Amino acid sequence: MSKNKNHLPESVLRRQRARRRAVQGVYQWQMTGTGSRDIVAQFNDEQDMSNIDSELFVFLLSKVINQHQELDEKLQPFLDRPLSQVDETERAILRIAAVELLFSIEVPAKVVLNEAIELAHRFGAEKSHSFINGVLDKCVADWRKLEMDVDKNSKSSKNSKKTDKPATEVTKQPES
Repeated sequence: MSKNKNHLPESVLRRQRARRRAVQGVYQWQMTGTGSRDIVAQFNDEQDMSNIDSELFVFLLSKVINQHQELDEKLQPFLDRPLSQVDETERAILRIAAVELLFSIEVPAKVVLNEAIELAHRFGAEKSHSFINGVLDKCVADWRKLEMDVDKNSKSSKNSKKTDKPATEVTKQPES
């Protein structure tokens, strides 16, 4: 397993590249209505796809295109405006993150959020990462509640082990 200068395994880098290409592909679909097969063929013809996780790229792109109405309905309750009024790039990122949160349960929610925020930094407007983070935090709290509860309990357990005092012990305040 080769590693880069940031010490990330090549498999992680390939997945990150696939997500970046998926944003571009979803954006293209949103703007032109071109089907996923045509977009994949175009990307294969015009871009170097050898260093990406092409299975993830095709999965994300196809799932967004084929299930965009369902994804949009699931995202809408967490938005402050209709999804149709969300910037095209932000919409593409939200849809891709929704696919991973809803259909790729093996990918931890924290990873999905971090990747979406990184995509927003890379492709979005100046403050889009904050918007993406806010929306996806709400999605995760609802869609991955059990995962977040387990994560919170795990952190709570680790923190209580770090203290000498039991979690139930109350520290006395000095009398004045």
